[in-house]
Formats: sequence, C-alpha cells, structure tokens
Amino acid sequence: MYNLYIVKGMVVHMHIDTKNLLNSIMDSFDRISYVKSSDIPNIDLYMDQVTTFMDKNFRKTTRYPGDDKVMTKTMINNYAKNDLLPPPVRKKYSREHILVLIFIYYYKGILSISDIQTLLGPVTEKFFHKDEAFDIQSVYEEVFQVGYDQIEALKQHVIAEYECAMGTFEDAPEENREFLKLFSFICFLSFDVYMKKMLIEKLIDEIKVDGFKAEQKEDNNK
Repeated sequence: MYNLYIVKGMVVHMHIDTKNLLNSIMDSFDRISYVKSSDIPNIDLYMDQVTTFMDKNFRKTTRYPGDDKVMTKTMINNYAKNDLLPPPVRKKYSREHILVLIFIYYYKGILSISDIQTLLGPVTEKFFHKDEAFDIQSVYEEVFQVGYDQIEALKQHVIAEYECAMGTFEDAPEENREFLKLFSFICFLSFDVYMKKMLIEKLIDEIKVDGFKAEQKEDNNK
C-alpha cells in the first residue's frame, strides 16, 4: 500500500503495509478497556485533580497523545454552564461528576453540545446524586460493560469492511490501485460512521420531542 505526497510537483510513493496496519488496529482493540466506577476515587476532587484523572485515563485514546488535551478546566466549566454537567459542590466534584464527564468525553467527538445536553439531561435529572439503589453509577456500568462486550463483533465488522475494500479497484491502473483500495477502506468506515451518526441524531431528536419533555410535564402535574 502506498501513501502519496506531492514534493515540488513530484508524486512520491511511500509503502504502507495495510495488512500489518489492520493487524495493529486489531491488537489495539484487544487492549481497549473502560474506566470502571470502582477505579474512580470515592472522595470529592478539586478541578486540578479531575483534569489529572481524566488525562491519566484517556491520554492514550487521543490521536496525538503528546499534544491533544483530554479535558481542560475551561471545558469542564463550560459543560457546567451549558447544563451538561451538574455544578460542583463547594468547588469539588464527586464520583458521579466524573462518570458524567466520561460520557461527555466519548460524545463530544461526534455530537453537538445541544445533543449531548438532550441526551444526558434525563440521565442526570433522574439518576445523579440519588440515594436509590439504581443511580448513575448503575447506568454507567451497564452501558460500558455491554459496549465493551461488543468489541469482538466490532473487530469482525472492521475486518469484513477491510476485505471488501481490498477487493475493489482491481481494474484500476497498477500505480494507483493500492492507494485506491486504501481510499475505499476509509470510505467504507466513514460511511459506517455517517450512518450511525445520523441514526444517533434521529434518536436524540425523538428524546427531545417525545421523551424527556413529556416526562417532565407528567412530573409537574403530579
């Protein structure tokens, strides 16, 4: 597989072994884990401690670990101002706050602030800092454990898309064939993300129109 660069008007071909690249990705999938609620300190944290915790646990998931910010003080303050995150108590953040921030961290790469607010609003309203047995920690553990269990199925799906992409452009010019196969693989993955994002947005719109607002109205009439 070749990567193409334009250097002073010349096309430069650099070899990329896509099969080894795919195997590397599959290996990284095997190393994926999630932050269990038991891994979060059972004491309230100040802002600096929160950002340190997030950085420690999510630094490796960023595209450029040496440069990318996981979650800054400004981000967290903005989440609270936009009602994505319940406000801290005396400038301290509880374990429940950290759980909400982890949800936000995963959502913010694909959803707007408004959509995250719509999605998390009912969760924080019903389960944040509740004394009942079923609380936001229960929600978090259920969702992330089930998601983690789907990694093997995700790996098989990615492999199937890779194999499909490697079967494309067999009649393309030989000097462009391998690049076009890589391009095809990226397109397949991108279309998959696009379709799922569209589905997510439609589901959030349903929550916005028919779900949380209706429930709030019922609660107000009690």
